[in-house]
Amino acid sequence: MSGHLDYEINKELGECYLFMGELDKAEEYYKKAVSSNGIHPDPYIGLATVAVQRGNLNDAVVMYEKAHKIEPTDKSLSGIALIRMENDEKEKAYSLFVEAIGMNPENMVALFSLIRLGHELDRVIEIIPFLKDYLEINPAKHEVRYSLAGCLVCLEQKDAAREQLDLLLEQNPDYEAAKEMLEQIQS
Repeated sequence: MSGHLDYEINKELGECYLFMGELDKAEEYYKKAVSSNGIHPDPYIGLATVAVQRGNLNDAVVMYEKAHKIEPTDKSLSGIALIRMENDEKEKAYSLFVEAIGMNPENMVALFSLIRLGHELDRVIEIIPFLKDYLEINPAKHEVRYSLAGCLVCLEQKDAAREQLDLLLEQNPDYEAAKEMLEQIQS
């Protein structure tokens, strides 16, 4: 077998075992994929995921950083940022999530993490453009529109929040959380 075919098979097996929750087997096949072709970031992302599942955050960040050195992606940035956030390095995590969103505005891990950090770091106003940009791409993503409305309420922009909630309820009249927020705004 060629080195590339070995790589693909081992990477796929690693992904399958990871999906099934068999971390030892997943790790084994991801390591084989790395040894057969160390120029792709995917097996390092897989190894990082295995490390996170095991609670080994230091090992995970090393793997995410290796993946990022090979090919910077929003996934590697988000992985590193999640660990920074977990280690209470919130400002650093925020910056990395912003960078990840810059690479891929549809990265939901980065977007929802920015919402969380925006609230924790009192930077809600800074995350509004990311939410609006996402909604330009995918206007039917109700969770993002609801989050935008919540951020607008926090900023005392109740008319803008009401507008977002009206749009959301127009698309999905059964969205209970949106109905509740709208009632709170109107009371």
